[in-house]
Amino acid sequence: MHYSLSDMILDLIQNSIEADAQRIHLDLIRKADELIVRLTDDGCGMTKGQLERSKDPFHSDGIKHKHRKVGLGIPFLIQTIEQADGSFEIQSEKDKGTTLNIRFNLGNMDTPPEGDWPGLFLQSFCFEGNYELIINRTIIREQGEEAGYTLQRSELQDILGNFNESGAMILLRDYLRSQEEELLDA
Repeated sequence: MHYSLSDMILDLIQNSIEADAQRIHLDLIRKADELIVRLTDDGCGMTKGQLERSKDPFHSDGIKHKHRKVGLGIPFLIQTIEQADGSFEIQSEKDKGTTLNIRFNLGNMDTPPEGDWPGLFLQSFCFEGNYELIINRTIIREQGEEAGYTLQRSELQDILGNFNESGAMILLRDYLRSQEEELLDA
């Protein structure tokens, strides 16, 4: 089971990459008592039957994870959301992609902690594969003021080089942390 919300989102991004998505878009919108997550990809998508089975913890397609007999990521996510008075919607179309709309109720004591967003972004950018990942991180304060930043994997790779090299990874980590610190201090 995942300890934090960022761990759950990382699992969803990994699902998109493993579904051969070329373009993944993640919006993280933090309001006073809620976190809104929108994840869209152009991966292989699912039929209606596959979509329903993805919610079953005792089902795995046997393709993506050949050695797994169960698929717990989405079922655990749904269970967490339901226990903490949030909302979950998933739409998918075969050969078109998948969209998830999630709302976590941060005011509910059963909602896991948010976790390490810069760590999530770092791990998401470092997965193997040729995919574009665009992340929009936004905070909406009580007065309605918005602050945020956007990260694009290809732009960061152009500047830093191969994320699998330690120097590039250190620079990427420091940059991501600085973006988050500036956002929270604003």
